[in-house]
Amino acid sequence: MNVIELKNLTKMYGKSRGIRNISFNVEEGEIFGFIGPNGAGKSTTIRTMLSLIYPTSGSALIFGKDSVKFAPEIKREIGYLPSEVFYYDNMKVKDLLKYSASFYKKDCSHRISQLSKMLDLDLNKKIDDLSFGNKKKVGIVQGLLHEPKLIILDEPTSGLDPLMQQKFFDLLKEENKKGTTILFSSHILSEVQKMCDRVAIIKEGELVKVEKISTLKENNHKRFKLETKMPVSQGFFQMDGVQNLEVKDQITSFLYSGNINSVLEKLTQLELTNLWIEEPDLEEIFLHYYEKENEDEYFSP
Repeated sequence: MNVIELKNLTKMYGKSRGIRNISFNVEEGEIFGFIGPNGAGKSTTIRTMLSLIYPTSGSALIFGKDSVKFAPEIKREIGYLPSEVFYYDNMKVKDLLKYSASFYKKDCSHRISQLSKMLDLDLNKKIDDLSFGNKKKVGIVQGLLHEPKLIILDEPTSGLDPLMQQKFFDLLKEENKKGTTILFSSHILSEVQKMCDRVAIIKEGELVKVEKISTLKENNHKRFKLETKMPVSQGFFQMDGVQNLEVKDQITSFLYSGNINSVLEKLTQLELTNLWIEEPDLEEIFLHYYEKENEDEYFSP
């Protein structure tokens, strides 16, 4: 069963680019990733499918129901964390969460206490006194306090330190074990790789591909940057899997996909003074997807 079905979902902002013809399904019990660079259209897609803004055309079904016609009914079963959270500054955290819980017509006090302890959130503080990261924690508790069937997270980890991010991922895995479906939007590939079964890739308002994470891992990329005593010739790294090769004096950099041992074998032939191996950014990783798309088909900015 599909919990989310998007069919040619489109949102236009006059002549400005919005999203166009977004179509993908999220199955019940799945952790589904939604990734793309900042400004690609992830938040617009999520807000449109939740009927926080209305589509220009196309449709979104959630739990098999039209998200516009049945919005109030659907939203009772959804936990949503937007990319940016804004609250009444003078309220205490516990009052805000109590007010949020009142919409669901059930006692959420134990759940609020449990989640707050897990995330190390002080319920007695005023919203105004919280750091950005702690405001994000409030948003997480607010989104999960009613034990929703579907959790939708838009860039959820911004502002959380690495330890808290791991606690948050553990929390999501626990919710998923109970049967909860999760849509996880991010521009950070490593987060999505940790959490998700499948992923939809978006760029400039259009869906590029829906892919299994296992397939992405098979095609995993690394960015190499090396410093050598003598400049490396352009032809030295002419091998399968090398992209974006740049040589400038003693510094050589490139993106590599394939068996990492092949590159390391090449490196043993050089006199290195320094070496960096990094996770490339999302734009670089999906360059081969993006280049296949005809840029003329995208909306003009």
